[in-house]
Amino acid sequence: MTGAGAMLETHGLAKAFGALQATDDVSLEVRSGEVHALIGPNGAGKTTLIAQLTGELAPDAGRIVFEGRDITRLPTWRRTRLGLARSFQITNLLPRFSALDNVALAIQARGGTSFRLLAPARGDRALRQRAREHLARVGLDAQADVRCAALSHGEHRQLELAVALALEPKLLLLDEPLAGMGHEDSEAMIALLRTLKGRVPMLLVEHDMAAVFSLADRISVLVYGRVIATGRPQEIRGNPQVREAYLGEDAGGPEGRAA
Repeated sequence: MTGAGAMLETHGLAKAFGALQATDDVSLEVRSGEVHALIGPNGAGKTTLIAQLTGELAPDAGRIVFEGRDITRLPTWRRTRLGLARSFQITNLLPRFSALDNVALAIQARGGTSFRLLAPARGDRALRQRAREHLARVGLDAQADVRCAALSHGEHRQLELAVALALEPKLLLLDEPLAGMGHEDSEAMIALLRTLKGRVPMLLVEHDMAAVFSLADRISVLVYGRVIATGRPQEIRGNPQVREAYLGEDAGGPEGRAA
């Protein structure tokens, strides 16, 4: 699968764990400027696919192409340097450091310095000003000096996004950004992600169907490790195979929340 303006492409990705085929001939693309949502039931292979995209898991077969370059065998840090950044679900935040410190360290790491060398980051005024700008971008400027461990769950998620943006990504992989959030925090995060639409392409893995259908330009549905459909939200909403396999005829449809 190759398309004009594709930022990220997978070609026949497969990964098995013993007899379990976690991803099975997965081919999809994320286009420049779009929010591409990846949905599917628990155990569909979404997390395994994201881990292959970031380099945490090596595929058994298939290829990953980012901006026309085959990155299938590149380590995670090199993919990050190329502009592929993951956020949410599993965090690398440092709980004893402030929100500002966490973002400053991410900026420093983007430049090639160890993520955990805090002294240079604290002594660089220009770097810390950039970090404050990233915090303001996600609505956390007032919490800049608050320790990460003292932030609320919603603020923690906002900080994770600020750290990801500080890496200057060309493409964001968002792994269940609304997980564990209440209604108010979820609405705030959806609004925040909407401000990034058209500016940073995103591959969004999410169970909240209201968020998916609000944010996504296109949606791919993963079931038992295979992509069973890809299309615009209205196409996915009306796809009988998708409704039978995942959305459900009697579960409130795609406007509700899916477990």
